[in-house]
Order: sequence, then C-alpha cells, then structure tokens
Amino acid sequence: MVPIFKKGKKNDPNNYRPVSLTSIPGKILEKIIKEVVCEHLETNVVIANSQHGFTKNKSCQTNLISFFGRVTSWVDTGNAVDVVYLDFSKACDKVPHALLANKLVKCGLDKTTVRWICNWLSKRTQRVFTNASSSSWKEVTSGVPQGSVLGPILFNIFINNLDEGLEGTIIKFADDTKLGGIANTPEDRSRIQNDLDRLERWAKTNKMKFNRDKCKILHFGRKNGMQRYRMGDTWLDSSTCEKDLGVLVDNKLNMSQQCDASAKKANGILACINRSIASRSREIYSALVRSRLESCVQFWAMQLKGDVDKLECVQRRATKMIKGLENKPYEERHKESGMFSLQKRRLRGDMIAMNKYVRGSHREEGASLFSAALETRMWNNGFKLQERRFHLNIRKNFLTVRAVRQWNSLPRTEVEAPSLEAFKQRLDGHLSGCFERDFLLLGRGLDWMAHEVSTNSTIL
Repeated sequence: MVPIFKKGKKNDPNNYRPVSLTSIPGKILEKIIKEVVCEHLETNVVIANSQHGFTKNKSCQTNLISFFGRVTSWVDTGNAVDVVYLDFSKACDKVPHALLANKLVKCGLDKTTVRWICNWLSKRTQRVFTNASSSSWKEVTSGVPQGSVLGPILFNIFINNLDEGLEGTIIKFADDTKLGGIANTPEDRSRIQNDLDRLERWAKTNKMKFNRDKCKILHFGRKNGMQRYRMGDTWLDSSTCEKDLGVLVDNKLNMSQQCDASAKKANGILACINRSIASRSREIYSALVRSRLESCVQFWAMQLKGDVDKLECVQRRATKMIKGLENKPYEERHKESGMFSLQKRRLRGDMIAMNKYVRGSHREEGASLFSAALETRMWNNGFKLQERRFHLNIRKNFLTVRAVRQWNSLPRTEVEAPSLEAFKQRLDGHLSGCFERDFLLLGRGLDWMAHEVSTNSTIL
C-alpha cells in the first residue's frame, strides 16, 4: 500500500489516502468479475439515481448540474435553501465485510459471485511502502481496497441504501455526499434535521462514521435564517464556500473564486512546461493545461467579463509558447493550431452537454431539467426546449437556462445527427465557419453570450 498525500499537514497520517498496489493477474480477474456485477446492476437498476460516482454515463459534472439545478430553481423562486456537505471518516477503509456480503445478496447477485468477492476480501494483508522503506505486514479486517478495480463498485453497493427514508434531496459521488432542501419555515428546517438524524442512524447501523468537523452547511437565498444543524450531539459549522468535487462553490454561486483557482493552477503548469520542456506542442497544452480550465466548466461557467478574460489570458500565453507561433496574433495562432478560443469551446461544451441531456446518454436526467417546447416550426430543429423565465442571475447563468436559446437556434441537420460523434463533427464545422455568422443573424450566439457576460455584474 502506498500513501498518497491529499491536503493539510504532511506529518499527519490522516491526510494521506492509502492506495493498494495489486498484481496484474489480480486486476484482470477483478475486471472479469466487475463486468458481471455491473451488467447485473444496470439490468436490474440496482444503484440509485442519486449515485454519480463510478456509474455509467455519470460524472462529477452531472452530479453538480443535477443537484444545483434544483438549488438554483428553488432560490430563483424566493426560497431559502440549506445544503449540508457530508464527510465520511475513512469511508472505503471501514466497510464491514459481513454487512457488504449481505448487501451483495440482497441486490440479487448469484451465490458464486458473492462467494468469490468475499474470498477476495478476506484474509488480506498489507504493508505501507514509502521512500524505499516498508512497514511490517498487517491483516486487513474491513474495507474495500482503494486503487483496486472492484473497490468502487462494491462501495457503491454498500452505500446504496443511504437514501432510504430521506425527505430532502441527496446526491452522491461515491462517498462525497450532499443533502439539500428548502429552509423557509421551522417545519422545513426540522425536515432537514430529521434527515441528518436518519443519516446518523444509518452510519451507526452500518458501522460507518461521519467526520463531523468536516461536515459543513452552505446557506443559499436572501432571506435565509442561517439555521444551525447537528449530527448526533455535534453542531455543524456554516461555511460561505466549499470545494465540491474539485469546484469551489460559494453561497451565491459566484464562480470568481473557482476561476481564480483554475487560472492560478493552469499558469503554474504552464510555467513548469516552459522551464522543463523544449518541444511545446498543442497536445501538451491540451492535456496538461486546458483540461484544468475546463473540468466541470459547464457547471461553473464564468459570469463576469473579467473572469472570462482571465482564463483566456492563460490560453494566450500557451499558444505563444508553441514553436512557430510566438510572434503571430492570437486569432491567427488559433487558426494555425486548429484551436478554438476558450469562450467558443465553452459554447461548444454547452451544446454537447445539451445533446446528451436531450437526445443522448443523460436523457433520463434531462427530462427533469428541461421541458419540450409546446410547438416547433418545421424548418427548425425538432428538439426545441422551453425557454424558462427567471428572476435572479443565480438561475439565469445556470446551464439549464443559459444554453437553451443557443440549443433552440441550432439547425435541424445538426441536432438530429445520428450519434454524438456526428453531432460534434457538425458542430465543429459550424463553429469554424458559418455557425457564428448564422447565430449573429438571429441575434443570438456568441455575441449574445458575450453581451450577457459583460453586463452581468451581480450574482443575486
């Protein structure tokens, strides 16, 4: 087992994640069993919709859009909303093997598969290896190995019934859990507290434990009473900003902090590339830098012009570092390197996300996020959506509202592409040429979006 540092003080063992190094033959066997288990879970719809971690067609981005789609809708209609960020203490390491075996049987897996998994988990030993030194061997009596192929799937099965009996909205990415609900009245706040009590009872029944010091509350809405909640006998602290699946989320959904953090990280990587790599290609930038600027960006897309420019400056620097493009204008560097501006890529990403929600792999989730237009004209696309009204910028700037107008303006040939890859190819063709001009003729598209960004100076 190798300890991987997370954050905090490096001399505190609790700030390290234990990752198991398993053998190649073992991983191959795990993969075979995983395919059997996953096929059973998908066929019988075993895993709850609230789980977005290690689940087909779901991701950090779908988690954030699904949850905060509801939160922004509630806040936009004048509600106070409280969101509780829950943190399990060493979640993967504390899974009791006997309880997990019972849950494997209850979810309908055959006895042979359950027996194989139980044998795989039992009588394991491990030692810590770091800095060319190793500890003595110790027997592992609980938990699923982090770094294994089967571990995440088994943990999803174990935590699957966490939702049972809850009245609020809960969503998970593996063990990263959020609970949210309207908090206008004492009755509303009492329901949230009752849900926390149920979760505490679930943890005790399943021999798990919440790290109460790391459980935080975000209060949304102008008229929020800032209610305090407890887990067991511990009162939870309120927060103004939390890191949610790698994205900094504050209580106004102002994404400036996230933008600053992304730009700082990307600029740091650029500096390392500049110092240590002589051949600086577009591929290096795309893999190491741009990925930092675009992780979950459909959720946290910037709302202020200064933030948009801040991220674009990173790409300006990066394209200047590519050999042969150093002295050319930014637009020409784009053209020769075959890249879009980050702003245009965000529009592209919005449309790809919309395609997944309306026609693709996220259709089930999309049905709750969007409503079909009541009537569509024959010469436009046949998948037009209702452009919903909004009162506050916290809702106006959210993907499910801001991207509908552009989606409705896409031509039929593009929207009705036979596959996601075909849709991307047609979209790229339009973005490279006539797409932008056609949108301008309709009074929509990139200029419309840029105007919205530049004139948006408040969040609520």
